[in-house]
Order: sequence, then C-alpha cells, then structure tokens
Amino acid sequence: MKKHIEYKTKGTCARAVVVDVEDGIITDCAFVGGCSGNTQGVASLVIGMKAEDAVAKIKGIKCGMKSTSCPDQLALALEELTKA
Repeated sequence: MKKHIEYKTKGTCARAVVVDVEDGIITDCAFVGGCSGNTQGVASLVIGMKAEDAVAKIKGIKCGMKSTSCPDQLALALEELTKA
C-alpha cells in the first residue's frame, strides 16, 4: 500500500517534507526549503530504507541550538505516515 504525506515542519529552515512510503519502504522524499545540500543528501540516503529504520537513525537529531532538525522532522513525518 502506498502512503503519501506533505508534512509541515516546525522549528527548521525547511518549510515542509514530502514523503512516499510503499509497503514500509521510503520510495520518495524531498524537503521544501532548508539547506539544499543537506536536505538533498538526507532525502537521497533514506530512499530505499525501511521507514522504521530511518526513524531509528534520525529521530532526535538537533541542529545547533535548536531542539529539532530537518532529519528529526522527517522522522516525525514518517511516524505520522506509518501510524495512519
């Protein structure tokens, strides 16, 4: 089953993250805004991963003094998408 989310991020430079998951595997990922190289890198690395594995690796990452980061927001989006 294919699932899609356009998750509005909170506390990051990126404004949103768009993710597709099919049968538990991340098939597409893109950030709207943010540090282009970093967000493209993170998005590229998680494609093909199990959503639960990506969450385990990136949840809780902070950006400088912020309480969250683009990878952390991606983890929250994945959690929301997979529980729905």
